[in-house]
Amino acid sequence: MTSADSPALRDWLGRIERLHPKTIDLGLARLREVAGRLSLKLGCTVITVGGTNGKGSTCAMLESILLADGYRVGLYTSPHLVRFAERARVDGAPVDDAALVEQFEAVEAARGDVSLTYFEFTTLAVLRLFQQRSLDVAILEVGLGGRLDAVNLVDADCAIVTSIDVDHAEYLGDTRERIGWEKAHIFRAGRPAICSDPLPPATLVEHAHAIGADLWLHGRDFNHTGDRQQWSYGGRAQRRSGLAYPALRGANQLQNAAGVLAALEALRERLPVSQQGVRQGLATVELPGRFQVLPGQPTVILDVAHNPHAAAHLAVNLDAMGAFRQTFAVFGVMRDKDVEGVIAALKHRVDHWLPVDLPGPRAASADWIAGRLEAAGVARAGPKTSIECHADPSSALAAARGRASANDRIVVFGSFLTVADILAARAA
Repeated sequence: MTSADSPALRDWLGRIERLHPKTIDLGLARLREVAGRLSLKLGCTVITVGGTNGKGSTCAMLESILLADGYRVGLYTSPHLVRFAERARVDGAPVDDAALVEQFEAVEAARGDVSLTYFEFTTLAVLRLFQQRSLDVAILEVGLGGRLDAVNLVDADCAIVTSIDVDHAEYLGDTRERIGWEKAHIFRAGRPAICSDPLPPATLVEHAHAIGADLWLHGRDFNHTGDRQQWSYGGRAQRRSGLAYPALRGANQLQNAAGVLAALEALRERLPVSQQGVRQGLATVELPGRFQVLPGQPTVILDVAHNPHAAAHLAVNLDAMGAFRQTFAVFGVMRDKDVEGVIAALKHRVDHWLPVDLPGPRAASADWIAGRLEAAGVARAGPKTSIECHADPSSALAAARGRASANDRIVVFGSFLTVADILAARAA
């Protein structure tokens, strides 16, 4: 979505989208060539974050804690929800569009006849911007996989893999072992390699050992415990007790937070962080679209759960909310996702489904999603369930609000585009 971007930035993004014949074209050779021409080198501590789910939350917590402790922080994430500039933050705020345009012009001048994908081009631009901003630390979120992702151009001082599950199978493989191997390639020899997943694939552990990375495993090198009031982190040599729960909602956020604190422990000699910084950072962290509850009634939850692993976490979080009379679901997704797996994780939590059309050739149509729901046993017009197709998420949410009572809830979930449509309408 680019509706909130300036005309100059919107024009550039349109040009960049048309540069390369493929949307995704994994590999680093073309990227390295242009990066060399740009003399790209980040002169700060770099933390790279990969994983199937939990990357955004992990990046947000790292940024919030480091900012609270007074560091100058750059954060690169993707995709964006409303404005492209959400992808590049310095000191906790999106950079201005003019600064991005300046970097796009530099990349365009340097690339010559080298063809770059949208993600590759924009990654180089953001890295060059970070290079010029005198940062203490840059946090880089992997776009897809790890081994061949544009972000892996940079040698991280510390790398975190949050969780491993099957997603983007056509690019990364269709097993956790294959995907774990791809993601493990963000690790570097002799440097901290954090894995937040309590059950890491053997391939990830083997690759870390093979290259001589300093592997930190959840349950072996660090852990977390908690009760209803507070939680504690225990690492190799550091303990942080009596912590308030992160401001981000969700049962899986302690697992992400423990990985964050392990990374900060591993980097404590170059990036010492106070207990107050940790407390304040976790208390104030924000991340739109991750179990985000909107004010008012009926309760509306926004979540970018678009694979079975994320949908299972969403189901647990919905269960933890307490009793609601009925649940309405506004659902839009890309057709190449495991849509059946997502539906299976949530069909017993949802009474009324409102599948939606989304823009772009990869998007599943509302009618196609309705067919998958019916195949999973959801009645289109049953006594307790229903399926009602809509042209876009905003109209579906309006329809759900019209049908729901104050004692009901509405969950808007699936693709980033689904949640972005709602957030863009709220920002307008």
